[in-house]
Amino acid sequence: MSTVLVIGASRGIGLEFVRQYRAAGARVLATARDEAGLQRLRDLGAEALKVDVATPASISGLAWLLDGEKIDLALYVAGVYTTTGADVPPTREEFDRTLHTNVLGAMQAIPQVAPLVEAAGGKFAFISSGMGQIGAVESSFGWTYRVSKAALNMAVVAAQPDYPKAILVALCPGWVQTDMGGADAPLTVQASVGAMRQTLAGISIAHQGAFLHHDGRRYDSW
Repeated sequence: MSTVLVIGASRGIGLEFVRQYRAAGARVLATARDEAGLQRLRDLGAEALKVDVATPASISGLAWLLDGEKIDLALYVAGVYTTTGADVPPTREEFDRTLHTNVLGAMQAIPQVAPLVEAAGGKFAFISSGMGQIGAVESSFGWTYRVSKAALNMAVVAAQPDYPKAILVALCPGWVQTDMGGADAPLTVQASVGAMRQTLAGISIAHQGAFLHHDGRRYDSW
C-alpha cells in the first residue's frame, strides 16, 4: 500500500486528492489547520494532522508528526489567492499571508518531507499555477499571487539537486471550479485531480524539477 501525504487538504483540490487516493486504496496522511477540516479528513479515512502552513511554529513540527514515515507521494496543495493588480500596492498583511502560505510554507516543508520521499524513491509535487509563469505574462491581475507562484516554482527547481533520489515537480491544476477558481472555470475539481493523478503516476526521473500542466504537458517557459 502506497503512502500519500497531502499538505493543505481541508477543502477543494486538497480534499479531492484525499478522496481519490483513499478510493484507490492508498494510505493517506493529510493536514488541516482547524478541527472542521480535520474531521472532513477523518471522514474520508485519512490520518489527519493539525498543521497551519502559514504559521512557522506549526509547520516546523511536521517532521515530528511524520517521524519514521516513508512517503511515496507528497503533495503541497496549500495556497491563498489575491486578485489585485499592479495599480494597487499590496498591503503588508496581504503580502505576508500570500507569501507565507504559498512559498514559505513550502520551503519549510521541503527539508522535513523530501528526505522521507527520498527514502521511498517517491515524488513531491507542489500545486503551482500558470499565472506564475514569467515567460508569458499578459496582465498584472493577481499580482501578489503571481509573484508567490513564480517564487514557489523557483523554490522547487532549486531544491531538486539536494534530493536526487526524489522527483520534485511544480504542477498547475488548470482553471478549476473551486472557491479560488470560481464557478465559471472549465475544470471540475474531480477532473483536475484525476488528470493530475494520472500525470503524477507517469512522471519519471526525467521530470525532476519540471513545471507541468495538469495533463502532463511541460510549460514552454518558466
